[in-house]
Amino acid sequence: MLGVQEIARQKNRIVLASTGGSSDFTGKFCSPNGFHWTYDTYALAVGTGAPLAKDGPWYFLTADYAFGAALERDTAAAVIKNGGTVLGSVKHPQGTTDFSSYLLQAQGSGAKLIGLASSGPDQVNAIKQAHEFGLDKSGIKLAGLYLHITDIHALGLEAAQGLLLTQAFYWDLNDETRAWSKRFFERHHAMPTMGQAGAYSAVLHYLKAVKAAGTDDTQAVAKKIKELPVNDFFAKNGKVREDGRMVHDLYVFEVKKPSESKYPWDYLKLVRTIPGDQAFRPLSESECPLVKGTGAL
Repeated sequence: MLGVQEIARQKNRIVLASTGGSSDFTGKFCSPNGFHWTYDTYALAVGTGAPLAKDGPWYFLTADYAFGAALERDTAAAVIKNGGTVLGSVKHPQGTTDFSSYLLQAQGSGAKLIGLASSGPDQVNAIKQAHEFGLDKSGIKLAGLYLHITDIHALGLEAAQGLLLTQAFYWDLNDETRAWSKRFFERHHAMPTMGQAGAYSAVLHYLKAVKAAGTDDTQAVAKKIKELPVNDFFAKNGKVREDGRMVHDLYVFEVKKPSESKYPWDYLKLVRTIPGDQAFRPLSESECPLVKGTGAL
């Protein structure tokens, strides 16, 4: 996604990022035309890393690419800031299927909490294998730092129960999310992830900006994207900052026990809501050159 951001900068095009997670997208690599919608690694760290900081010490299993590195970096910073300790980390190739050596290394470190700084099948496989190895029974907790509702579906509640995860959207949160998700399910036969819901919201906001600008000129539309509030099924009173970050509330959920699930896709229970101004990196800490006082592009 960072590469796409640079191409769009050169071609004077707008980029709407939903599942590109690195907080550097609106940090040191920000662009006047780049907008980050759903979540980022800083927000995931605030939601999951901070409240579990003292449940450690921590050890990270990190996917060896930009997103994994950013997620480990931001989560480790949140853990340390909140009084926890980090013993170390091990990197694994993206798409690996055997996590046994990595899990044994984490277990041997003396860690009490393993942070999974990866995504998709990597997270699912690591959690499944940790459950099979009995790490949970040995007193070691897992922190799934980046999970989607479809990952919980793939894991099953028996293996996933008790996991904490940070989400920008959950289909069963309120009447609006349920109504939109029902329409989505009718077409895709699965409940939407936060990334899918965020992509829909971002495109909808772009179209509203085009209408308000009366043109599809990049600079005029980018200006309207930042001026218009975001109020839809995905976010209420959302705001797009000068660095391109769309600020909105996030939610920390706990995965239900099998006995707690009452109907299909009833997987999560709300633990707390994180206000948008606390969820994302404050502008006072921004490395974005577009932010006053940090330089200029």
